[in-house]
Amino acid sequence: MKKLQAITGMKDLLPGDSPVWQYLENTIRSVLQSYGYREIRFPILEQTELFKRGIGEATDIVEKEMYTFEDRNGDMLTLRPEGTASCVRACEQHQMLFDRGILTQKLWYTGPMFRHEKPQKGRLRQFHQFGVEAFGFKGPDVDAELLQMTASLWKKLGILDVVSLQLNSLGNAAARKAHRQALIAYFEQHVDQLDDDSKRRLHTNPLRIFDSKVDSTRSLFDKAPMLNEYLDDESKEHFDALLKLLDELGVNYTIDPLLVRGLDYYSNTVFEWVTDKLGSQGTICGGGRYDSLVEQLGGKPTSAIGFGMGVERLILMLTELNLVPEQVQQQLDVYILAVGDVKADAMKLGQELRDSVEGLRVQVHGGAGNFRAQMKKADRSGASIALVLGEDEVSRGVVAVKYLREEREQQTLTKQELFSVFN
Repeated sequence: MKKLQAITGMKDLLPGDSPVWQYLENTIRSVLQSYGYREIRFPILEQTELFKRGIGEATDIVEKEMYTFEDRNGDMLTLRPEGTASCVRACEQHQMLFDRGILTQKLWYTGPMFRHEKPQKGRLRQFHQFGVEAFGFKGPDVDAELLQMTASLWKKLGILDVVSLQLNSLGNAAARKAHRQALIAYFEQHVDQLDDDSKRRLHTNPLRIFDSKVDSTRSLFDKAPMLNEYLDDESKEHFDALLKLLDELGVNYTIDPLLVRGLDYYSNTVFEWVTDKLGSQGTICGGGRYDSLVEQLGGKPTSAIGFGMGVERLILMLTELNLVPEQVQQQLDVYILAVGDVKADAMKLGQELRDSVEGLRVQVHGGAGNFRAQMKKADRSGASIALVLGEDEVSRGVVAVKYLREEREQQTLTKQELFSVFN
């Protein structure tokens, strides 16, 4: 019989890897919450129409990458390829954005996303993201806060020196329309130099031509019309004010006129945090403003901005740069040996320790085994301390304490003395 395996591009997370994930997830949560962002959760499955209207039918995600199927009711459903559209849908459905006026919301979410791409280092078909969305904030101050917040996270993780912030402004709808027409006219004059993907995008999503990695196409970029030449005055003022705030906050950046992002809903500010430590998959966080998306999905005009960061790519960075704190890998604090007919006593001791010391991780030896065999398991467990409980210790009301990671003498302690070791 053929062995069943995980689907290509969808990986298992094994117990040995989960502590690093937990460390990263807890660090991100603490930073987001410190800025006043609250968690929201929504389904993995959504109506396909949500992503067609939100992301854009001419994007690669909708055209080629979504996992879409017809369910038994005849509805077209899609595994979410990103989180922003779902977040907007949830906020609109539960009237979180308007109640006799515009409401402000600062939200975050995390979970798996799905895209049918070619799996490679840092790019999977099921991948995990943290997303942040802020609604109802029109000025550039919230743009600056998001970038300050991400810089704060990178500093906390120890990667601020190996990432850089790239910025651009896409302007308003009128500016993008005028630029789009100029782009099409320019690239039509050089269509023989465009790669196949760029030819396909020429009349549907010409901005995405700037994402091409093909040399013949990239050689056209220097003389191509740039979006900043078409920006309206309001967009220029917004962008200039953002840059001034970032300068005052000490957040370093580079302006990249070719930065366009891959989703149709972006406008004005767009940004990416990039690194050269992950090869071709160098973007670890990206986002921008999407001031028209709420209205596009049936709501009232609402200012909005957000970003998504890739968990797998951040995990790769932390592990390859050896930035995971040593204590994160330790998954157990105490291992209790039960030598002789004392299993119930050992289990009671384990529970008393868990009840008396918040967060203490205690494992009681399971199954049979003499003292030597149990000590081997205790040492392999990674625990700091082994507690030895035999019939003699139970009769005397004491516990033998062996320090597994320190050069310290074995001790024999009463239960009361033992509890004081951990408090």
